[in-house]
Amino acid sequence: MAFTLTVNGATHSIDTDEDTPLLYVLRDELGLHGARYGCGVGQCGACTVLSDGAPLRSCFVPAASLSGRAITTLEGLRAPDGTPHPLQRAFLAEQAGQCAYCIPGMILAAEALLREKPAPSEAEIRTALDANLCRCGSHNRIVRAIQRAAAERQR
Repeated sequence: MAFTLTVNGATHSIDTDEDTPLLYVLRDELGLHGARYGCGVGQCGACTVLSDGAPLRSCFVPAASLSGRAITTLEGLRAPDGTPHPLQRAFLAEQAGQCAYCIPGMILAAEALLREKPAPSEAEIRTALDANLCRCGSHNRIVRAIQRAAAERQR
């Protein structure tokens, strides 16, 4: 099945089975490896991307169903000159990623939150990330990183 996807502002022609998950198209067809395969059933958050600004689990959503929507991956957050996004800088500064497998999904979920609530409380941050799993236990550093990024954006 042929369709187009808009990923990180660029339009791509895709020709794949209609039920191919977005995650596979991103990684295998477009070479974007920020989204990770975790559970395959949308429960862990490692594959989170943004679809029209909202978090989306890319591991089980057919890519063809997203034609016409704006998809943003971790790679799409950085500035055109390659400068890291404020969330990326904050995650590094707070050493939020121990193994870092979950971090792309955490960053994108945090970006969706900060777009909706520029100055979220700690409780709101924890609630927004509740469905993203981190097996390393870096949750407190992740929360601090999001608070840091929110403060930077307020300047």
